[in-house]
Amino acid sequence: MTPAIKLAKKKKIPYEIHQYQHDSRAESYGLEAAEVLGQDPAKVFKTLLFSLNGEAKNLAVAIIPVDQKLNLKLAAKAAQAKKAEMADADIAQKITGYVVGGISPLGQKKALPTFIHISAEQKETMCVSAGKRGLEIELLPKDLAALTRGQFVELCI
Repeated sequence: MTPAIKLAKKKKIPYEIHQYQHDSRAESYGLEAAEVLGQDPAKVFKTLLFSLNGEAKNLAVAIIPVDQKLNLKLAAKAAQAKKAEMADADIAQKITGYVVGGISPLGQKKALPTFIHISAEQKETMCVSAGKRGLEIELLPKDLAALTRGQFVELCI
């Protein structure tokens, strides 16, 4: 059981786990999850880490639909920073405790500012990584926001 699932269980929120065999040749972890699970890509979200103001270890989390691209200007604005860049993968893994392609917004080693794409707010449920490749957790957007202290904001163009 991953830290993400343990957190959801501990907080007694309703959730559903979806597991699939990850294909190491897949070009996009998120799109692979949506396709294999037969989910609309607009319902499956990826967790991205970005660094603020050129400080590699000053990180924040963006949760966006797997078929979208993070707009770094909007991410910086959401985090009230001047500049945002994608985080270094090794630093992201070390700070979250998860491997790239399986980074969950839930149960990270360090609580980071978290921003959830505004489209999630309108969804009945959403899927995010449950903490390893091939494992997704489906939950209510409001529960994800509560567990991560996340804010719903525009993150994509």
